[in-house]
Amino acid sequence: MIIKKFTAKTEKDAIENAKKELGEGVVVMNVKDVKAKGLFAFLKPHTVEVTVALEEESEKYTAAVSAINNVIANQPKEMPVVPEAVVSEAEEEKNKKESSAIEEKLDSLQSLLEQQLQKPEKPEEEKEEKEEKEERENKETEIDKFMKLLHDTMLDNEVDEKYAREIIEEIEQINKPNMPFDYALANIYQKMILKFGKPDCITPASNGIKMVFFIGPTGVGKTTTIAKLASIFRVDQKKKVALLTADTYRIAAAEQLRIYANILEVPFRIIYTVEEIGKAMEDFKDYDYILVDTAGHSHQNTTQKESMGNFIHSVDDKVDREVYLVLSATTKYRDLISITDSYKEIADFKLIFTKLDETTTLGNLLNLKLYTGASLSYVTYGQNVPDDIEEFNPQSTVKKLLGGKT
Repeated sequence: MIIKKFTAKTEKDAIENAKKELGEGVVVMNVKDVKAKGLFAFLKPHTVEVTVALEEESEKYTAAVSAINNVIANQPKEMPVVPEAVVSEAEEEKNKKESSAIEEKLDSLQSLLEQQLQKPEKPEEEKEEKEEKEERENKETEIDKFMKLLHDTMLDNEVDEKYAREIIEEIEQINKPNMPFDYALANIYQKMILKFGKPDCITPASNGIKMVFFIGPTGVGKTTTIAKLASIFRVDQKKKVALLTADTYRIAAAEQLRIYANILEVPFRIIYTVEEIGKAMEDFKDYDYILVDTAGHSHQNTTQKESMGNFIHSVDDKVDREVYLVLSATTKYRDLISITDSYKEIADFKLIFTKLDETTTLGNLLNLKLYTGASLSYVTYGQNVPDDIEEFNPQSTVKKLLGGKT
């Protein structure tokens, strides 16, 4: 007799697995729920263990049949049938005793079968190998649950489904069946940090001035971000800084930047034409940085986009220039895609994210990095100047995306 245990999510699945391996002639002998064990038992799925038997010509089967036949041979061949009307009390008592004896022998038969089922079918080494295999399968299930948990956590933090799935699939390719959770977590943590890359921030030009243009839609905080950076360069790094604005649509924005320039004691100028940008470069040729604010208009306005592009490219091959696209972390991902698609037609850019203090999810930082391929540079999290700005930190950002706290 072949006796084997099968484990699955349901009794039906376990029996089907048994039939696939042993054939349709299997007999279910026992069914029991299996309780998960270990530190992460709560992540393990509910399982059912089914014990089945299959008859075959073997010494064990012959021994079992012989023992059963011995029990049956000692039972009465036939219970006497006596008309109820003529059964005496003595005979009735005798029949009860015989019936009780038969029940005892049937109980003995059941016990004998159970003993046969409990006997090991394989050598001890093979049994240990089977147990190790089952343990590996359980660990694989735990890892699957753990990876699903990380996947769902990324989605909760508004990482796009496409990117979350890609990250999990990349990790699963290098996962091993017995990989512990902390190793899997370390892999995905490192993978996401590599996807973000190092922050690419503003540095002085190798020779001459560095001209930095700030572009982006209205209301994302470009002007305040420029003031924060100007303060860092001027006060902390002791650099020579000049501020320009090409935003002639909003008087308040120009006045705001003028006030910051007065506080920092740096030059300020409003630029209306391409020729005026050239004049500013000549006037401030001995400076380290010229920071240029641009009009915050709709990214769907073709005329204004062309005008902005003319300003930016007018300095090509004349100075070392960079372009930073300023975006709000509170903007919907679909809108961010539309915005970046529009601005990439103007020039290559790096990314600055503002208003991190106004959102609890940072998934869009990863989404835009992977969608555009552009480097992240700075993030802001308040209106205070020169505070509330820092270089992008991939480690702390990934930690938040995976459900951790900074």
